[in-house]
Amino acid sequence: MEARPLKMGNIEAKVPLIQGGMGVGISLGRLAGAVAKEGGIGSISAAQIGFKEPDFDTNTKEANLRAIQKEYDKARAIAPDGIIGFNIMVAMRHYEEYVRAAIDAGADLILSGAGLPTDLPRIAGDSRAKLAPIVSTDKSAKVILKYWGRKYKRMPDLLVIEGPKAGGHLGFTKEQLKAYDQAAYDAEVSDILDTVRSYEEEFQCRIPVALAGGIENKAQAEHAFSLGVDAIQAATRFVTTEECDAHIKYKEAYLNAKETDIVIVKSPVGMPGRAILNPFMEKVMAGERIPHSSCHGCLQKCNPSEIPYCITDALVHAARGEVDDALLFCGAYAYKADHLETVKEVIDSLMPERV
Repeated sequence: MEARPLKMGNIEAKVPLIQGGMGVGISLGRLAGAVAKEGGIGSISAAQIGFKEPDFDTNTKEANLRAIQKEYDKARAIAPDGIIGFNIMVAMRHYEEYVRAAIDAGADLILSGAGLPTDLPRIAGDSRAKLAPIVSTDKSAKVILKYWGRKYKRMPDLLVIEGPKAGGHLGFTKEQLKAYDQAAYDAEVSDILDTVRSYEEEFQCRIPVALAGGIENKAQAEHAFSLGVDAIQAATRFVTTEECDAHIKYKEAYLNAKETDIVIVKSPVGMPGRAILNPFMEKVMAGERIPHSSCHGCLQKCNPSEIPYCITDALVHAARGEVDDALLFCGAYAYKADHLETVKEVIDSLMPERV
């Protein structure tokens, strides 16, 4: 199986691999820049990106907007000619402002999921940034392609399919995750590709597709490419790299995890996710309510008076290495990591022969 460069209009990634966005503070400028330097697509997570700023607690939005530029500049200094994008969740408050800030910073690509980015073309306007919605099902792919086609007369520059083995928030119900079957999801991917091809024909364009979720070795990458996608997206494998922005204790949590430690959890806003079982999550799963800081305004559909814990607090704890008090998001195969690697080593271990 050969992996060809990923073309999105006038830009091309020599390595058809996207490093998935991981927040809070796990994929920032250092990791994204390292991936872009190796020829892949580096992705900076915009989720509460300003958590290190001194005024984050009192001036959250402005701290995040400031950090978007700082982290982009950091990545661009590492990879002057690389492709650097931002992963920005639709579910975030101030979504439009964050998208515009990323574009103004110089982002080559905006990847957007955790909800359907129906109005991303309006927000991006005539900017040069490529637009990449993230979907999990053929149904969601049809919705976004139909909507963009009818309202904006345009198609995505890239479509990312995120499967049920991914980390973080997932676009599936808990029941769907329990009933996961590889062959069945392969069929879903095939349906999505058929839908994409129908819109390519209608709009006389090319829509490259990337597949994400549980791709942690070369055989899985080859399987993904065999389905007909143009690229893969991987995130978990990059956590345990020397260049990853995560705290060393966060990385060690992956290195020390066993298969039985990887569990499906529910976020404060009701979405299922995959994480490492730790003292914090044991308390949450036992029904304990965790005291939290004043609201940082992260997610649109969140009522601070009703949540069992604050996801910003939990993820900031993770980013700072306070792992016993943290939500440790991860992919299905996080437990397989047993040593630190470089970004180059990870990419080389994932990619089939390149042409």
